[in-house]
Amino acid sequence: MATPARTIEEDRVRAANVRYHDEAAETYDSKWAIDYGEIGAGQVLGKLRKALGRAPGHYPRALEIGAGTGYFTLNLLRSGVVDRATATDISPGMLRRLSATAGELGLAVETAEVDAQALPFADASFDLVIGHAVLHHLPRLEEAMAEFHRVLVPGGTFAFMGEPSRHGDRLAVVPKWIGGVVEPAWRRLMSASPKANGTHPAPPAELTYGELEGLVDVHTFTPHELRALAAAAGFTGVRVCGEELVANMYGWFLRRLESDVTPESVPHAWHKFAFRSYLALQSLDGRLLEPRLPANLFYNLMLSGRRPA
Repeated sequence: MATPARTIEEDRVRAANVRYHDEAAETYDSKWAIDYGEIGAGQVLGKLRKALGRAPGHYPRALEIGAGTGYFTLNLLRSGVVDRATATDISPGMLRRLSATAGELGLAVETAEVDAQALPFADASFDLVIGHAVLHHLPRLEEAMAEFHRVLVPGGTFAFMGEPSRHGDRLAVVPKWIGGVVEPAWRRLMSASPKANGTHPAPPAELTYGELEGLVDVHTFTPHELRALAAAAGFTGVRVCGEELVANMYGWFLRRLESDVTPESVPHAWHKFAFRSYLALQSLDGRLLEPRLPANLFYNLMLSGRRPA
């Protein structure tokens, strides 16, 4: 019997996601200036507050989908918003980095290398299910949302942040293109070393790290589509809002500049400048644009709701 085309494509997307994130794992935190102190906690709590439309509560048990290196889970644990956390990802490299960082911070975190579309957890296991920049990687979103609903306790909360809007994705073409044009001169100025192609055995091995991005990003969304997706899974109190416009355009420019160089070869002063300037633009978005413009204009969409009690 022939293998269904959908299965072949899903396997290809999954393999690309594993390789892409495995190769990024060890340098991910330094590349994105991820912080597990006061700055990091402030950013994470701020994003969660925006997504929920209120201050976060207290959650005894939390599950993060696509946890990566642990930016959200570890900061929520350190801030006391979460008591116990389970971090999941399909990338073993990301989970190894997360576990190492948790050990350095003295935090206990359970990790699980699992598929979001088939979670190995009992019904009503968690008070909070969260994710950041993960829904757009999942081929079968309806099945994944049904799983999030199943593992939440009645009355439990879910929040997903950092999901690309369709309009924002179109806008991002411009800073990506500019970054590509400027990158050779910037690399010479920084004396940065080109990144070697990864050696992860999973297909498609012929693609460079930068080229994998076209495979790992499966979806873009409109606010209406996200609302309908959550409602169809049985969630109530569904809320969708937008975050970051100017900051995200700038972020894509930086990301394209740095995509094909080894992060450790870039001077620390550049990383510091890039991070601080990004935070300044993020603040500008939050104060001036986000309260006034419709959600679909922003690059990042945020989705939240709850399982009915």
